[in-house]
This record gives sequence, structure tokens and C-alpha cells, in this order.
Amino acid sequence: MDPGPDSFWGRLPSAERSALEQAAHRRAYGAGEYLCHEGDQSNHAIVVVSGHVQVIGHSQDGRELVISLRTAGDILGEVAALYNQPRTATLRALDNVEAITVPSNRFTHLCQTRPKLAWTLLEVVHARFGEMNRQRAEYGAGSASQRVYAQLAQMAVQQGEHNGSAIEIKAGMTQQQLADSAATSRESYARALRVLRDRGIISTGRGWIRVHRLDELRRMAR
Repeated sequence: MDPGPDSFWGRLPSAERSALEQAAHRRAYGAGEYLCHEGDQSNHAIVVVSGHVQVIGHSQDGRELVISLRTAGDILGEVAALYNQPRTATLRALDNVEAITVPSNRFTHLCQTRPKLAWTLLEVVHARFGEMNRQRAEYGAGSASQRVYAQLAQMAVQQGEHNGSAIEIKAGMTQQQLADSAATSRESYARALRVLRDRGIISTGRGWIRVHRLDELRRMAR
């Protein structure tokens, strides 16, 4: 596993990692395979070892919305596993995914008996609530173009990989899905991308977006 330093696994001390691995099962998922569905009764927490997982919700009119993309080191379904609650989102493998799944009873026991594990989990949950609040503030205000700019800036920070002087985002979603997630139309989304390309802030290709000037993109989102 090659986790990001701010991910759950990246923050976790080595002893807690070992304890989780001993309690877990390894699973592999092919691209497009579902890890779980919204409303499923929860019986395990999931830690992504490799690959990318889409977190999917639905709009009021039933459209599928990709809420976020999780990658190596991220934990999923932790709150539902602790409290035996139904899943609040659908999880789908964007590409080939390897994960460890920890049964709810073992996960709960580890959190109760290992304070460092529980504290790390609390840090991650707190960070996600902050992320959700920022996303609501950014997407709930401003023009359609500003919501697109905010979405791209967030994707660059959360899932982008450095490619020379640029940050490359493997989009993993259709333009319609990206537009839905930014609460705008596909036409408005395409216009916003065209503005960014014309200014040299981004370049695009099949399945990828490269951000060349992140600071300027952030300024345009405000």
C-alpha cells in the first residue's frame, strides 16, 4: 500500500496497522464492480489498498452523483460499521481495486481497545466533515462556472498527481457526471472548461485534466 500522508492509513501508527490487517480479509474488485450499495446493512469497514473507489449518492430527481473519489489508504464505511447502520452511499470501483475489509465486531473491538486507532479515526471523520462543509459552501454559492472551478480545484488537491509542472486528474467520470456533481448542466460545464483552456489554466484529454495554475483556478472559484 502506498497511502497519502493525510489518509487514514497514512496517519495510523504501525502497531495499529498490523492489528487491523490481522483482523481483516483481503478483497479484490474489478473496474465497475460495486463494493456496497446505499441502504445495505453494514457489516464491515473497508480500507482501500490500491485503486480508486467512487463514492456515489443520488439527487432528489434520482440522478447518480459521484460525491468523491477515494484511493489508497482511505477508509470507507467506518461509521456505519461501528453503529451497525445502513450504508449512506454506494461504493463502486473505478479501476481494479484491492481492499481490506474488517468485520464490524472486530473493528468495534479494536477501536475500543486501541486509543491511537480510535483517535486516528476521529481525525479522519472530523476532516471529512470539514471537507463536506467546504464543498457545500463552494458549490452552494456563486455561479455555475465558479462551482466548476471549485470542483476542479478540490479534485486537484484530493486526487491529483504531479506530472511535470502540472497536476493531473484522472477524471474517471463522464462530463455529465462531473456536471451533475457540480450542480450544473453539461453545457455550462463545457463552457467553463473552455474558458480555463483558453486561459491556459488547464488542458484536457481523454480521461484526464491537467491543472497548470492551481492558485489562479482557486481565485476564479471565489
